[in-house]
Amino acid sequence: MKSYATVDSSTKPIITVTFTGEKSTDENFQQYLDELQSCYDDRQQIAITFDANKAVIPKLSHQRKQALWLSQHWKLMENYCLGTAYVIPSAAIRAVLKMIFSFQNQPVPYKIFSNSEEAESWIEELISKAKVAN
Repeated sequence: MKSYATVDSSTKPIITVTFTGEKSTDENFQQYLDELQSCYDDRQQIAITFDANKAVIPKLSHQRKQALWLSQHWKLMENYCLGTAYVIPSAAIRAVLKMIFSFQNQPVPYKIFSNSEEAESWIEELISKAKVAN
């Protein structure tokens, strides 16, 4: 099975989710959601960058599944995720994200960027503010 996305937690508290360009299947989309959920296993604060440079539009059923995942993990995200940055150069993919959020918004701050540098800068700012607050 080819991955829909890779989840890299090697630089925690920054998590990077990179969409591979593979089409979503029931199996690889569930794997992506499971890996995303595992980022919260240690109950530590994180910030997530979603790199959608190579993303392909997921099936509508997977968009709904993503919205359901957000709903089911609302408190977990609210308690441990400082924010999410989306790197989305494609207008079509930005539209999909808006559709997912129309099914279910997310409980943490987020911003959409056209490049990784701006997203990384924003994520680092979130982490710095959280360190100052603690």
